[in-house]
Amino acid sequence: MRSKHATATLSLVTAAAVVVLAGCGSSAGDTSVAKPPEYHAALAGAPKPLARLYSHGDILITAGTQAFQAQLDGLRGYPVVVNKWASWCEPCRREFPYLQNLSARFGKRVAFIGVDANDSDAAAKTFLGEFPLPYPSFTDPDQDISRLLGATAGFPATAFYDQNGQRVLVKQGQYASQADMAADIKRYALGGQ
Repeated sequence: MRSKHATATLSLVTAAAVVVLAGCGSSAGDTSVAKPPEYHAALAGAPKPLARLYSHGDILITAGTQAFQAQLDGLRGYPVVVNKWASWCEPCRREFPYLQNLSARFGKRVAFIGVDANDSDAAAKTFLGEFPLPYPSFTDPDQDISRLLGATAGFPATAFYDQNGQRVLVKQGQYASQADMAADIKRYALGGQ
């Protein structure tokens, strides 16, 4: 038979768990996650270079810095948003829903690419299973791509390139909100459009 103290403790733990789990749900506004089938609908009709890029969603590309640079060069004519992340990075985990939603929203006009740095491929694949993306990520075990981006100060980092392939901003650290990230995409990738 349980004591009154044990029953009260169990009740408090259960109540706390309910409160914590309720806080983990996604809100309808800022952090709802677009599911992969929605990406296909949202990105249908994207220009061919972007459609080709998005046909490799959730793929880890292990080809290195030269392949990454070739990918950027192949996207000339389109602004590019590059996000550096890692599976072990809690701020990256909090920011990923923004990337999921905004890549679906802006993906017909802006190319998105991920860079998974200082991570294992197995952990990155598990992470992408939790947070699917419509675009590929390049692996960057030694941060060579991160150096090319000018994004070595920490995680996450987001680099913006204009349609001429010029890097115009590197944002170090997590975005406070999806609205802040969207504003930077409009300002730096789309030139204020």
